[in-house]
Amino acid sequence: MASFLPPRVAYAEDPGSSRGRKVLEPDSRTRTPFARDRDRIIHATAFRRLKEKTQVFVAHEGDHFRTRLTHSLEVAQIARSVAAAIGLDADLAETVALAHDLGHPPFGHAGEDELQILMAEFGGFDHNVQTFRVVTKLERRYPQFDGLNLTWETLEGVIKHNGPVSGKLDRPSWRAIAEFDAEYDLRLSTWASAEAQVAALADDIAYNNHDVDDGVQAGLFHLKELLDVPLIGPILHRTYADYPDLDPGIIRLEAVRRMIGAMVEDVLAETARRAEGHGLKHPEDVRAMGGPLVAFSHDMVEDLSQLRAFLMERMYRHWRVNRTRSQARRILAEMFALFMQEPDVLPGEWYAQSRDRDEAGRARVVCDYIAGMTDRYAIEEHRRLFHLESWA
Repeated sequence: MASFLPPRVAYAEDPGSSRGRKVLEPDSRTRTPFARDRDRIIHATAFRRLKEKTQVFVAHEGDHFRTRLTHSLEVAQIARSVAAAIGLDADLAETVALAHDLGHPPFGHAGEDELQILMAEFGGFDHNVQTFRVVTKLERRYPQFDGLNLTWETLEGVIKHNGPVSGKLDRPSWRAIAEFDAEYDLRLSTWASAEAQVAALADDIAYNNHDVDDGVQAGLFHLKELLDVPLIGPILHRTYADYPDLDPGIIRLEAVRRMIGAMVEDVLAETARRAEGHGLKHPEDVRAMGGPLVAFSHDMVEDLSQLRAFLMERMYRHWRVNRTRSQARRILAEMFALFMQEPDVLPGEWYAQSRDRDEAGRARVVCDYIAGMTDRYAIEEHRRLFHLESWA
């Protein structure tokens, strides 16, 4: 059978040449270092919790909407396919994609926004930093170290898949990154590997398409309202023309499938153009480019900005979504205040961590506890703390 995949490109990361792990470990006999990282993420408690964390809709609002877990799996699938099509290391791209949302708190961006406010006086909160803290500290599964002891390349991709982050190190919320980097240099002023950049673009592809899918299914807007929106509109017109009598639900899925394909093809073409223009010969050439290698074309960026504007107006700011956001923020704010005032109502292991700490240290423990909650657990914990009927 003929191979559909191109040969490995010269600027792909080589797992055999990995910079290794902060804590030395014997190599696996069955997996490359990047594949081993992927498996550690999949087995992590924080990864399992993504099954009931909000993407746009709170996890209990319906079984058909995306959660952070299903979103992460979809991002990983796209990242692996794109990386393989370019000739990159698909395991590394998949690994960064699977890890990218581990630090998201319950209730999606509403939860993040509220924790940013609550932690403003105590070092701040950033979900990307929290993801890094999860994989380097908060996951406790091994006797030799805290965290997952991931490879240098995976850690680099987790923290800077969207670009250099050295300019953020003076932010209080990024203190954990600065401290880790001082001991284990992640070269935060450069771009990450091509594989990590693929994971970042796969995230954009996944959420733009699947938010369209979820928004239509939720009844926030009708598919035909997208006919005049760039990118999705022309695809919808062609889909309706090809299948004039098809069930609307299948039309929606076919249009989304075609839009994913169009965005993937655009990334492949633009990345090939940039790679050729820079004459890349080594993974380090990607980090030294001074800009991203993996990217959308200018036209695709323009089209996506208009699609996002539509989704912002018709979905993310819809009154039903706003109502859920309001409820979510109040739940987190009330729990945070109570835990700060009465830390002895925290579960035993968390109370033990908060003891003998100053106010900022106690706030970080409370924040870590809340950030790790699923939507359902946060709702139930709030009910146990504030509603007497839960005692019955």
